[in-house]
Amino acid sequence: MSTQVEPGLPDLEPTGLAAIPFRVRENVKAGNLGSWPVVVVLAIIVIYFGFTANNFFTAVNFNNLIVQLAGTTMLAYGVVFVLLIGEIDLSIGFVSGVAGVVVAELQLPESGHQIHDIGPIPAGVLIIGVALLVCAAIGLFQGSIVSRIGVPAFVVTLAGLSIWQGVIQKALPEQVVTIQDNTINNVAGYFFSDAWGWALAIIGVGAYAVVVVAGLASSRRHGVAVRDPLLVIAKLVGVAVLAFGAVAICNSDRGVPFALLLVIIMLILLTFLARRTTFGRHVYAVGGNAEGARRAGINVARVRTLVFMISSVMAGLGGVVLAARLNSVNVAAGSGTLLIDAISAAVIGGTSLFGGRGEVRNALFGAMVVVTIANGLNTQNRSAGDILIATGVILLVAVIVDTVLKRRQTKAGR
Repeated sequence: MSTQVEPGLPDLEPTGLAAIPFRVRENVKAGNLGSWPVVVVLAIIVIYFGFTANNFFTAVNFNNLIVQLAGTTMLAYGVVFVLLIGEIDLSIGFVSGVAGVVVAELQLPESGHQIHDIGPIPAGVLIIGVALLVCAAIGLFQGSIVSRIGVPAFVVTLAGLSIWQGVIQKALPEQVVTIQDNTINNVAGYFFSDAWGWALAIIGVGAYAVVVVAGLASSRRHGVAVRDPLLVIAKLVGVAVLAFGAVAICNSDRGVPFALLLVIIMLILLTFLARRTTFGRHVYAVGGNAEGARRAGINVARVRTLVFMISSVMAGLGGVVLAARLNSVNVAAGSGTLLIDAISAAVIGGTSLFGGRGEVRNALFGAMVVVTIANGLNTQNRSAGDILIATGVILLVAVIVDTVLKRRQTKAGR
């Protein structure tokens, strides 16, 4: 809607597409950049590697990139919730490793703990369920210490990092355990047929259009005018182009990977949890002002505990994806750069380290940046050190930007 000072004078705020630069400028002043900066950075990275890395723009590498992305993204989704309440979880790397060990052990015949099919439910589904329950228990344990006893999350999860690494090393009877269950391996190794790929794209784009139209209809019922109808149409067209374009590329190789569907499903579910539920609103409230939330009647301890459970469960799901991708688990499960990649993804994507600001989608955008850099540098035959330096530099820049934006928001009274 337009704001006027007096009849006959021009609008103070432009409308339509002309309003976009105006709102961008106002958001920058207020320290609210959204996801646009990381999207622009991602586009630049893709263009750079497209011209400098051999075989980067290929269907095979595109599918490999999606599967590589899935595991890190699962962990990053959980990190977003932890950061929203102003905390940190340093244990997620090895919690994901614990999940990998659980699925490996429970499908191994000689382990003595093998789980079999129960009626129509495949053993692999049951095993993954048990692994996620184990991770939920870990999150409950660590979250309770943080929220009920008051030990700083940094200390609790740092101890958890050591504890769960030790559990992994003691639990594995061998250096490597091969995963033979097809259901588990299909989490990262299954590819839909061409027809199913197109069907998924149609369903996804159709569902997105229905949600957008329903939102516009709801706004009109409440007397709220649509500010930029052309921008809404542009978003719908953009989503359709991305969806059908991605399917076309995937179908040129092995088809759409199940890992991509898993990433999208979890994005939708967790976004709904964060934005459309009472619990989600409480998470933002606790992150914005814990004492104010407590005085408003919110059970802050409960919210914190549940957030750490979400973090651990998502780490466990990521661990299953990573184990399925390798078709095996070893004593190094959850180690390497996994922890820093997951935290970097959430922060680079735009989730604030100071709590109360961020979206689940931030984790996906940030993971795209982190994994694309690693993939591109690998394609260029760069060393692991180059990848670490590049990721660290981008993380540092993201933290600096987050700090500056926080100061801007404080000045703006937000």
